[in-house]
Amino acid sequence: MFLPIALNGFGYNKVEIGIIYAAAPFMRFLLPFIFKHYIKLTNKIYIYALYLTFISSFIFIFSIHNFTAYFITNLFFGASMGVTLPFVETISLQQLSKKLYGKIRMWGSVGFIVVALSLWKIDPSPILTLYILMLTTFATLITGYFILEYDTKNSENQQNNEADFSLIKYWAFWVSIFLMQVAFGGFYTFFSLYETDHGFGDYFPLLWVFAVVCEIIMLYFQGPLLQRNLLTILKIATLFTVIRWLLLYLYPDSLSITFFSQSFHAVSFALYHTSAITYVFSLYSQKRLAQQFFLGISFGLGGSVGSFIGGYFYGEYLFLFESIITLGAFIMLLVHDRRKSYII
Repeated sequence: MFLPIALNGFGYNKVEIGIIYAAAPFMRFLLPFIFKHYIKLTNKIYIYALYLTFISSFIFIFSIHNFTAYFITNLFFGASMGVTLPFVETISLQQLSKKLYGKIRMWGSVGFIVVALSLWKIDPSPILTLYILMLTTFATLITGYFILEYDTKNSENQQNNEADFSLIKYWAFWVSIFLMQVAFGGFYTFFSLYETDHGFGDYFPLLWVFAVVCEIIMLYFQGPLLQRNLLTILKIATLFTVIRWLLLYLYPDSLSITFFSQSFHAVSFALYHTSAITYVFSLYSQKRLAQQFFLGISFGLGGSVGSFIGGYFYGEYLFLFESIITLGAFIMLLVHDRRKSYII
């Protein structure tokens, strides 16, 4: 939320910000292919990734003034996050019910609000934002060790042949989640700048916090919804997102409608995300690899492409493009639903 503003403060232009924000997601996209053929996602690799996350955030402080150095550091940061997140998600899905998973996931959103409100109140300088990021990754390193206590199925990689993992079988689904995150890539990278350019620079932290509050409410109460058809939920959430981006395009100067559009985050992120990772978990027997590909293709490749093209197309029509792209994601879900009935 604050990092694009921080980069702007360091003199980065919109295209450079888009490229920087494309670096880490792109590494998340590459990693699953490496792990599919060459490396096993073991506990030791997970620990190494935790250390790399912290070290990368530390180097950010010294590399921020040089575009190339900061870009390369982001590649390492993205690689480490591409290991730790799917590892933790898989353990969570193995140990928790669908209802409880949302309530646990909710605390990450609470942490986001605490950080957002704290930074907003103290009016952070660009460099202070990086110091806070470093402290956060250090806390993640410490707490990450405790996750291993719950890894009761660490022999999974020996039991399942990852060479049999296929993206082609459900290609339309993977295209859909890619397109969904292409749209979100532009949102995550440029929403704060977009609102600032439309005169709401004093309000964008509240807009983010409001969206996350709606997200928390959904995460807490979404349990019964997840007992229903997950694919139907994904379709509904995707259509909500089409409308969300369209509202931002049609009413860029309306603060009330912008707040209203942010309430859609409950469905377009919270409900969509939980439904999507649960759906992927049910499709494949190679659970960790499946979560790596989900993170890599959606937040990785999708987020990378979204940030990159968002920097080039930033302006009046940015969220119109996002809305059209998300409509494409919905169409791909329809194709997947039809093909899946034949596959099964």
